[in-house]
Amino acid sequence: MPFEMLLQSPFGFIIWLGAILIVLTIHEFSHALAAYSLGDETAKDAGRLTLNPLAHIDWLGLLTLIFIGIGWGKPVPFNPYNLRNQKWGPSIVALAGPFSNFITALLCFVILKLLKITSLLPVTNLLIQFLFVLLFLNVVLMLFNLIPIPPLDGSKFLFAILSAPKYTNIRSWLETRGTLILLLIILADSFLGIHILSGFFEWVIIRISELI
Repeated sequence: MPFEMLLQSPFGFIIWLGAILIVLTIHEFSHALAAYSLGDETAKDAGRLTLNPLAHIDWLGLLTLIFIGIGWGKPVPFNPYNLRNQKWGPSIVALAGPFSNFITALLCFVILKLLKITSLLPVTNLLIQFLFVLLFLNVVLMLFNLIPIPPLDGSKFLFAILSAPKYTNIRSWLETRGTLILLLIILADSFLGIHILSGFFEWVIIRISELI
């Protein structure tokens, strides 16, 4: 839990907080950039086409992330009717966030691999620790947002696939119940000891650590 980290290791908490601000900022900025590139200026007009973390922080989401371990950034607004590609445009905008996390994670992985090969810095170095945290947070945020349940980014891609009229009821059911389903999954994972999500994330992080 980040709050416990603050009490036990203030430097570790500062590293985590800096990394999470970078991860959320790049993620939300990428949504805005994708929408703008596809012809919609809603996010730009709302001041979201920026790398300033203050524009993308949801303070309630940040506080719950610190004290509970579950949080969120400020959603990027966009008008799907302004996008040049009406069918796949929303999916492109949505997936731009996880894609940015993938690119950032890959960059961190390469830097860490090079630092290990060259032995320039010890494992205890703060830069090494920061890159590790940044890598893992990007991976977790990417995988979590790819879950095809509204309001997560993966749901936009699922809805594009299920765009035919015969899938209207399925889309409507997911749109109206998606948030509740996601909340139940998170609660079950965090408080009932099921560890579906956290177990998978932990497995992925261990595999990545072994590669480094």
